[in-house]
Amino acid sequence: MIFRAFFLSAFLIFTSATAWSAIKVKVASQPAPLTLKQKLQLLEQKQNGKTDHFIFDLPVTYNSKVSRWITFFQTRGKKFFRDWLEKSYRYMPTIQAQLKAAGLPTDLAYMVMIESGFSATAVSSAKAVGPWQFIGTTGKNYGLKQTHWLDERRDLNKSTQAAVKYLRDLHKEFGSWYLVAASYNMGEGGLRRRIKKHGTSDYWELVRRNALPQETQDYVPKILAALMIAKAPNLYGFRNLNPASPLNTEIVLAPSGVDIDLLADHLNITRKSLRDLNAQLTSGYIPKSVSGYNIRVPAGSALLAKDYFRVHNKKYLID
Repeated sequence: MIFRAFFLSAFLIFTSATAWSAIKVKVASQPAPLTLKQKLQLLEQKQNGKTDHFIFDLPVTYNSKVSRWITFFQTRGKKFFRDWLEKSYRYMPTIQAQLKAAGLPTDLAYMVMIESGFSATAVSSAKAVGPWQFIGTTGKNYGLKQTHWLDERRDLNKSTQAAVKYLRDLHKEFGSWYLVAASYNMGEGGLRRRIKKHGTSDYWELVRRNALPQETQDYVPKILAALMIAKAPNLYGFRNLNPASPLNTEIVLAPSGVDIDLLADHLNITRKSLRDLNAQLTSGYIPKSVSGYNIRVPAGSALLAKDYFRVHNKKYLID
């Protein structure tokens, strides 16, 4: 008897429907279930080693809670999840490169998808801000400046640098990436208390005992569901995606008084696009009270921006 191996099985995400049809197993009796490692090895053989996209560097658990969120993202949440998937092509390379350079799992980048949908201007009910949703105190503790004109929690690169440090510190304490995510969501103090009270540091056991806030019980399953779909979107019904272009920018030192909108006009790009690249400039300008600030401009436009600063700086100073 021949059947499609692993089709919508507990792992659900290894490759496209074509690859699934190629992976078949003869069943003469009931074999022992394959381990996750064995499944990955089998898939790698079938794909001639070209499976980097399907390899995970976070532990992957598939259970009813993960399944529920996969179903949600495929149905009621499909419209916004599709938008997230398309945006991921723009932001994931930057985030994952920093995680990889720090020796952290690159799949932690899917936290940003769940935290904010990659929105630099996202603000939670708890006043958490930016792609990584830092609250004010934690952001400051990890070097993110916040003033009347600047909020570096909204800067993708700087907030990712801060998140790398924070995640590393959390892992040193909790030793489990599931607990790292849980503590990131609910706060390390609250998680410490619950671990001590219930005498277990197993995330799923804490969930089973209803020891965590509901949002935190859903947080890890959401991340797992997101990364499973993102690594094989066709398998989950997300076809014909329109991937956003990856970020391609240069950094240039803008002097005091520079108005981002007027700079965009000079560079012949939309004001929104330049504001999006510099979302940390909450008012869209650099005040006269500072000597200058590094901003991002589209790749290839740094010289044009510097010429603008040299010739037009005095003319466009903000009063």
